[in-house]
Amino acid sequence: MDRTAQLSGRTADVAVAEAAARAPHAPHAPHAETLRRRAVAVLDANWTGTSTVPSRELYPHQWSWDSAFIAVGLRHVAPHRAQTELETLLAAQWGDGRVPHIVFNPSVPLDAYFPSPDFWRSSTAGRTAGAPRTVQTSGIVQPPVHALAAWLVHRADPVLSRARGFLARVYPRLAAWHRYLLHRRDLGGGGLVSVVHPWEQGMDNAPSWDVPLARIAPAPARSFRRADLDHGSAEDRPTDLDYGRYVRLATRYRDGGYADGRGEFAVEDPSFNALLIASEHALAHIAHELGASGAARHARAERLTAALVERLWDPAGGMFFCRDVRGGGLVPERGVSGLVPLLLPGLPGATVDALVRTLRGPHFGLGGVTRLAPSYDLLGEAFDPHRYWRGPAWFNTSWLLQRGLRLHGRRAEAGALRRAVLDLAGRSDFAEYVDPYTGAACGATGFGWTAALTLDLVHQGVSGSGTEGGDLG
Repeated sequence: MDRTAQLSGRTADVAVAEAAARAPHAPHAPHAETLRRRAVAVLDANWTGTSTVPSRELYPHQWSWDSAFIAVGLRHVAPHRAQTELETLLAAQWGDGRVPHIVFNPSVPLDAYFPSPDFWRSSTAGRTAGAPRTVQTSGIVQPPVHALAAWLVHRADPVLSRARGFLARVYPRLAAWHRYLLHRRDLGGGGLVSVVHPWEQGMDNAPSWDVPLARIAPAPARSFRRADLDHGSAEDRPTDLDYGRYVRLATRYRDGGYADGRGEFAVEDPSFNALLIASEHALAHIAHELGASGAARHARAERLTAALVERLWDPAGGMFFCRDVRGGGLVPERGVSGLVPLLLPGLPGATVDALVRTLRGPHFGLGGVTRLAPSYDLLGEAFDPHRYWRGPAWFNTSWLLQRGLRLHGRRAEAGALRRAVLDLAGRSDFAEYVDPYTGAACGATGFGWTAALTLDLVHQGVSGSGTEGGDLG
């Protein structure tokens, strides 16, 4: 029996009741101040002195978009540390402008995480692309949410930011980062950025990658050791077959000197491009703060929004889809990535309405059978409520969606999603991700961005603010 038939006979009320019965028992959501203290404790425990690890055991280095989200939360309790978080990451930027997805801590043993620095060989394989010599990094990137984070960090304490010259120092690096993406990664020729590895998009194991990945011969299992399985259940992680394909892709990119445009995998992803657009708007605000005009950046963000709608929007599906640049055409898999563009101010009203209907409809069930947005279509053949990015709900994507809902005036839906994030973050001990039906913790606990974005939403309730003015529009 297919999943549509399985769910067609169940009313939303019955499904909600069943989910509640399976949920961890907690009579009341944690008090805001208690939740705030717990979140701060997680971030303190994960702090290395210059940056914050996502998880001490599973992810013991600095990750790119994790640090951006972590800075967003830290700004409320430690604005100087939030600035340092971003400054540390950007100090590892390559000469061609790319911001690497991992900055490695040399004090961590090589076997604690794979792929480790000796796999990426950034200082040698990346020499032509301008990899730094004094720090080891990966050679791929992650979603460009950094300028948005920098703008929010500045707004949290503009006096400190101006005194330290924070924006003046990070702006050139952020501008170079965007320039790299827009000039070197428009592999489809339509104005949008392509990712060249699933790890770059951040939603590593999403079913949207299955079709383009199927063209990649996997690396032999004996050629690498998966450190992630030391800290998590194999049933929750990518399969060995998929991991072998990830390794093969990364190996070929490395052996090609990290040159763009040559590989078999190139995908235009809606979330990656939406975060670039949001950060272009943020860069415009930063430029204005520094005494320059941001008009050209706002205009570029508007052009990118139009390209996003033209190339990735599917009216029949009511959401955005990935485009397989090498294979041609949209990938017909409904992932949460296709809803993230809701955070953009320039979307047509009809597009916003359709996205909200899809978010609340049977494929994602928000406000009905789910309280947080699942990472993948509840009715999809590949749906798995526990396996990495193939169904579980993640806190960073729900944070982005609640910002979009609030931006577009959907305050009731945004408020409900905010409350769900706070409730489930507290119940799950700040889990990496959760079962979308029950809220049960999956992956690591004490996870950095979950704690940080909890802090941001706690502050939102205390201050009464929503999406702060000047963030994106």
